[in-house]
Amino acid sequence: MRALIIEDDTETAGFIARGLAEGGFSVDVAHDGRDGLVLALGSDYDVAVIDRMLPELDGIAIVEAMRSARRATPVLFLSAKGEVADRVAGLEAGADDYLVKPFAFSELRARVDALLRRGAAPVQETVLRVGDLEMDLLARRVTRGGRPINLQRREFQLLESLMRNAGRVVTRTMLLENVWDYHFDPQTNVIDVHISRLRRKVDAGADRPLIETVRGAGYRLRAEMA
Repeated sequence: MRALIIEDDTETAGFIARGLAEGGFSVDVAHDGRDGLVLALGSDYDVAVIDRMLPELDGIAIVEAMRSARRATPVLFLSAKGEVADRVAGLEAGADDYLVKPFAFSELRARVDALLRRGAAPVQETVLRVGDLEMDLLARRVTRGGRPINLQRREFQLLESLMRNAGRVVTRTMLLENVWDYHFDPQTNVIDVHISRLRRKVDAGADRPLIETVRGAGYRLRAEMA
């Protein structure tokens, strides 16, 4: 992980840099705004800790320049100015968090970790599995017990929704929104028709049906294969 610190107080900068380095970060430090902006725009960082008041170029201007250049690096502002208006100005400029001096390093590290978690891209599943039912989202292929199942687009979307919620009831409203993009009930039996077709294809020849109708609630895909 790479961190950028832009702080004109050398003691404070050194304190932060040592703490982050001990936590496994590779750290770059700048002591004025112009040098800091050059680093911020010239390299990729996982997080930046930027003082609000800096010589040459203040923190607000740095963050605005970063966002204008489409740099999405999470930014934690440091400042002795803790008034609500000051915090709002920093966040509106594009900072992600604001920490008032003096501060404990443990809080700074916790805020840095929170920014990293927030910015982390979620791992995208490409294969869903429930018992012997498998869905390859990239290949758009479904098999059960190794047997290929040929699904139409809506049927595939329905099954994907059920598999992502295996063991839980998926309501008609959820299916209408997720599969048909309806935010109202058109009062048709479109879901029932598609579920019926899907059930015939998925549960055909199986000892144990997977797709259940939960009366008055919706549908559920069995999570267990007893």
